Amino acid sequence: MLIAVAPDPDGRGGRLLDLPTGSPQQVPDLAAAIATREAAGQPRWVWPATTEIYPRLLRAGVRVARCHDLELTEALLLGHDGRWGTPRSLAAARARLHGLPVPADPPPRQPDPPGFAQAALFEASSGPPASHGFDVLEAVQEVYADQQVRLAATEQPGRFRLLVAAESAGALVGAEMGHVGLPWRADLHDQLLRELLGPPQPFGPPRRLAELTAQINEAFGTHGMHPDSPAEVVRAFAQAGVEVPNTRAWVLKQVEHPAVRPLLEYKELYRIWTAHAWSWCDAWVRDGRFRPEYVPGGVVSGRWATRGGGALQVPKVVRRAVVADPGWRFVVADAGQLEPRMLAAVSGDRRLIAAGAAGDLYAALATDSFGGDRAKAKLALLGAMYGQTGGAAVPALAVLRKHYPTAFEFVEAAARTGEAGGLVRSWLGRTCPPASAGGRDAGLDPPEEGGSAETQGGASGRARGRFTRNFVVQATAAEWALVLLATLRTALAGRKAEMVLFVHDEVVVHCPAEEADEVVAAVHDSAEQAGRLLFGATEVRFPLDVSVVGAYADAK
Repeated sequence: MLIAVAPDPDGRGGRLLDLPTGSPQQVPDLAAAIATREAAGQPRWVWPATTEIYPRLLRAGVRVARCHDLELTEALLLGHDGRWGTPRSLAAARARLHGLPVPADPPPRQPDPPGFAQAALFEASSGPPASHGFDVLEAVQEVYADQQVRLAATEQPGRFRLLVAAESAGALVGAEMGHVGLPWRADLHDQLLRELLGPPQPFGPPRRLAELTAQINEAFGTHGMHPDSPAEVVRAFAQAGVEVPNTRAWVLKQVEHPAVRPLLEYKELYRIWTAHAWSWCDAWVRDGRFRPEYVPGGVVSGRWATRGGGALQVPKVVRRAVVADPGWRFVVADAGQLEPRMLAAVSGDRRLIAAGAAGDLYAALATDSFGGDRAKAKLALLGAMYGQTGGAAVPALAVLRKHYPTAFEFVEAAARTGEAGGLVRSWLGRTCPPASAGGRDAGLDPPEEGGSAETQGGASGRARGRFTRNFVVQATAAEWALVLLATLRTALAGRKAEMVLFVHDEVVVHCPAEEADEVVAAVHDSAEQAGRLLFGATEVRFPLDVSVVGAYADAK
């Protein structure tokens, strides 16, 4: 059953419409009406944007099982057609249907401030305002019908429909995680900050950063050099006779110079001070919970982003403040070697698939083709996926090309398409941005062990090829993770357990201690289901490292 939703722009009510041929129903309390219909049959709700409607339903105590997010679906379909950057809102989609001027997308809704209270469930900003001159419920009906036609016209409609369903489910999960919040002990946070940085200062950096700055200047023989300035650090190394391309940690670790040790410590502490120190805690933690606003599909690969709060980049040391409630535990599940396993599944390379059936893919690869050298096998596979073609990767890649030609050609073909300015797609059909849009913000940076110092993306040439070769793998990995979230969400329904954090390949569930074993089983089962839904009866395994801990920092 499908039900279209149109909230009133100036109050608690709204209208509902059973699709495809029902009659509009005006309801005085939209949240209550949705709750009633949800309990009766768990329909799929069709609405303009989950981010605009669902957080307010959650505050009213209403949860839904399924939805079709028109805005997210429109973005996927526009991307499929190579129209990145085209407005994707309900108003824009409806305007295109009627040949009208297409309005720009409105700015993202800002998170509600602490202590927010409002009499009306929905404000004017939660839907297209009446000044747009169209009926919202009618627009929802029209745009949904048009999207179904366009979905059917894609190369792999079944896969693309799974992508749309997973993207919409992810939006529900993101809103729920932001509503529930991640348990956060402000007192422990303050304690660890004082241990790392010293007490907060009314002006300037904390004591430890000042001490390290002095040590770094002394090592370089300089005065007033700012360690937080990459340009100044590179210049200081050059003056000392050391050429470095940038100040990334993995680059500095290869340099022999007395400034390296304090500089590495400074970089780590400076990041904590600027991103997750006292002011961050004051702004983002309330009532013992950190409540970020997640942006599903906020990165072109399909990975999530956040709108403030830095939930996806919490340093490991700061995680000591993430402590489960009394009598509760965290179940932390991390997918290991996910992207190499994705390459095995999507390429169809029989030998790589056989390696992907093992618990340690790199070890299996090493035994099969690299003389037992696991490090060399890992270097080769990461080099192929991230376009690292020089240095120690050269002989390893030669072995990979010889023994795993189908997998090697899969990423090479994606690279060639990118270099020629073409578009590539993930397994389910998410499409990379065109060369004109670039990939600088795609979130496709290689892992440091990959050894590449170059920024991914670019308008043309080899940089574009590196971007597209990894896109086909990383975007598929993001799809697997989305399907995992959706299936796990269904499995947890009816329990007290709640998903509270999702970072790329890792999900954290907060649950009563007595539910921990059931949650662990549900996590493993959801990973298997995600693999089957994407790839069918593949031999590739997608194992998870699962920990049950009282503090997030104690997870494996």
